Amino acid sequence: MMKQTLTAVWRQTHEFKRHWVSYLTLFVSVDLLIQLIWIPIFRAVTTLVLQAAEIPFISYQNVLMIARHHPLVMVALLAELACLLLVVYVQFAAVLLGVRDISREIISVRVLLRELGQALRRLRPGSLLVLAIYFILVIPFADLVYRTPLLAKVQVPQFILDYLTRNALLLTATVVLYGILVFLGLRLIWTLPLMVYQRQRLRPALRQSWRQTRGRSCWALAMQLLTIGLLAALVMAGFYVLVIGAQWLADFLPQPMAALLANVNLLVIQLGSELVTSWTGMVTVSLLFLAPGEHTPAASPRVATRGQRVVVGLAFAALIATAAVGNSLYLSDSQYHHPVTISHRGVAEQNGVQNTIPALKRTHRLHPDYVELDVHETKDRQFVVLHDENLKALAGVDRTPRQLTLKQLTQLTVRENGHRAKLASFSDYLRTANRLHQKLLVEIKPSPADSPDMVDRFVARYGDDLVKHHALVHSLDYGVVEAVKRRDPRQTVLYIQPYNFTYPNTAANGYSMEYSTLTTDFITLAHLQGKRVYAWTVNDPSVMMQMMYKNADGIITDNLAELNREIADYEEHRSYARRLLNYILVVPTATEFTP
Repeated sequence: MMKQTLTAVWRQTHEFKRHWVSYLTLFVSVDLLIQLIWIPIFRAVTTLVLQAAEIPFISYQNVLMIARHHPLVMVALLAELACLLLVVYVQFAAVLLGVRDISREIISVRVLLRELGQALRRLRPGSLLVLAIYFILVIPFADLVYRTPLLAKVQVPQFILDYLTRNALLLTATVVLYGILVFLGLRLIWTLPLMVYQRQRLRPALRQSWRQTRGRSCWALAMQLLTIGLLAALVMAGFYVLVIGAQWLADFLPQPMAALLANVNLLVIQLGSELVTSWTGMVTVSLLFLAPGEHTPAASPRVATRGQRVVVGLAFAALIATAAVGNSLYLSDSQYHHPVTISHRGVAEQNGVQNTIPALKRTHRLHPDYVELDVHETKDRQFVVLHDENLKALAGVDRTPRQLTLKQLTQLTVRENGHRAKLASFSDYLRTANRLHQKLLVEIKPSPADSPDMVDRFVARYGDDLVKHHALVHSLDYGVVEAVKRRDPRQTVLYIQPYNFTYPNTAANGYSMEYSTLTTDFITLAHLQGKRVYAWTVNDPSVMMQMMYKNADGIITDNLAELNREIADYEEHRSYARRLLNYILVVPTATEFTP
């Protein structure tokens, strides 16, 4: 099976070489239309709809509220979702039709647009929900054909995955569920090609795809996809090794020659990546979905006119020039951004029990810019430093902070990471931090059992002290964010977001964003409004570097010493070869020319 697949890939590679410019133009054009036109349009429409209804943001916290109190907004957002699905459908159809047309030597934008119009007219409105489920199922395989920027945003936040892997039962259930989804994705992968090539409706295409992939056919399909994926990865890795090796030698040359070659090599990396991506997509579509007769040149092939070739040439020249400007900025020292370092829950490398004073003292020796901690209200309306909603995990007591007084809570011993300590009142924790000259990032964690004036009392009691010692406040509850700003506008308050749905328009001074869905666009828009963005919870060295390249203002981590090493390492070893390697490994630009 593998030998047959490799032979077929080699045959399709020869076909790719004949029209590589056309294939590259197809994939790059579809990608740029999505990134430069459709994504900005969807973002602008969402922003306008929310602003018109005076809704500051969308999150899992307020979706039901929007549905109940703003039905027209919900209708508008659902209509936007339907349009997004249509765009995803059209871009995949464009790739499938474009590959077929080029293989038949029909190279005409007009023909492709006419075919896309026909494919779109065959799609029924009632099929959109089924189509959405289909796209989710085939995302792992769709990335092999064409990594769409829209579907790339559909991902599970990392903190949820971390939670699922902590429990053996949950991990087993997750693996089983993922296996089922992969199996269903394989069985239904033919649906879209059948709709596009054979002009079938959605439901008949689903049924035929299920029939075509039963038994050994499903296994053969999986092996073909795996072989193509591994081959593409090997080609890309070999290409990267050659370019990085060349730059390593170039770094020994004097300036400005080393910098000039670095710019050239980065552009080679971008163009080469696009070329390999186009080759992978063409080979996959041709090998899996095109019947042998589909490769036969048309009786009256249409080639690009001289004017069309000139337009394409000018567009690529402009794209390369734009990329060159972005590359020079990326490689310059002026682009380096030193992030604020923030110790998550006041611990570093498991040096103590989270949110306790002994851990604070040890962590302070690593010189974090901020120590992050969590605050709950107690039964007697005081404030205790604690993250969990229940004391069972740390103290072995099946009670909530709201069920005990502060005196009872501070008598409890909590255990973690081989350490033990007493719970601390926020007053004691704040007093210790002030004595150490350690700035704090305070997360207020409300619960339904809290007193109605909890936030007001907290700000009245500690507001002056927090401002005096340059502390920050953040919360997952936007009501808390608004209440703190309303009670004391001097406070610097961040709104914590576990998922990047869209750019919010809030009263917050900035955002603490879960890192796996945090984008450069979000950070740039926040900076344009004078707001800061902190990434949480970043424990992997490569992700730390990624957040620095994205210009995150701060990084919240459990591994503060590791973060300090990554920052120091970047500052001390800024060779051009290292920067190119970082671009490949940690800057997510697989489908972009500019960093």
